[in-house]
Amino acid sequence: MASSVSSSSRGIAAIVGVGPKLGRSIARKFAHEGYTVAILARRLSRLAEEIAREEKAQVFAIRIDCSDSKSVRDAFEGVLSLGFVEVLVYNAYEPLSPTSFQHLRVETFQKSLAVSTVGAFHCAQQVMPGMVERGKGTILFTGCSASLNGFPGYSQLCCGKFALRALAQCLAREFQPQGVHIAHVIMDGVVGPPRRRTSSVGDQQSSTGEGVEGTMDPDALAQTYWHLHVQDRTAWTQELDLRSSNARFF
Repeated sequence: MASSVSSSSRGIAAIVGVGPKLGRSIARKFAHEGYTVAILARRLSRLAEEIAREEKAQVFAIRIDCSDSKSVRDAFEGVLSLGFVEVLVYNAYEPLSPTSFQHLRVETFQKSLAVSTVGAFHCAQQVMPGMVERGKGTILFTGCSASLNGFPGYSQLCCGKFALRALAQCLAREFQPQGVHIAHVIMDGVVGPPRRRTSSVGDQQSSTGEGVEGTMDPDALAQTYWHLHVQDRTAWTQELDLRSSNARFF
């Protein structure tokens, strides 16, 4: 665990699935906005310490295996001990390579579904009671191009992401009337490394460096996640897709 000495005046933002790109940028953005951030990942790194230092925020690192229901429960026992979880971002995915359906092992297929969908189910169940009780909260699920289209060699990913989209829609219709905002964010392209900026991800800045052509800047994407969280409840977004202006359409 890593934290700064200052305390947050807001709730907890739990970011599940944090690596060096999108997850890191989302965690930094919510830390910048005054949230205590819980970073949940299969492999712990120094990201929590870096974000805490950069944003002068409380940031906690907790190990989680989203394919294991007990691991999810244990991880969220630690998260919930920090306080009310106001924001849940589910950004976990199972890295994979294209595999012909004829050679796809059922264990690989099940593992991908477990991470993409079952893990999201368990994480949402952990935080939903507190959100409903308080009549507020935000749950954001990260999707991708495979949430909408099937691709040869990626049946395990597509099935998991299709199901995640359905889960997001079902939860939105059930819990948005109770004050919980649920949205599905589709990454319709490749997320690249962050571009160099003159200040924190919390501020709107022009890029001072060049990213990989056609990729999406995770700092810019994190801004969208934040805007979803602060939307007025009379105009909530349930689903949106994001892509680079010069990216090829899948």
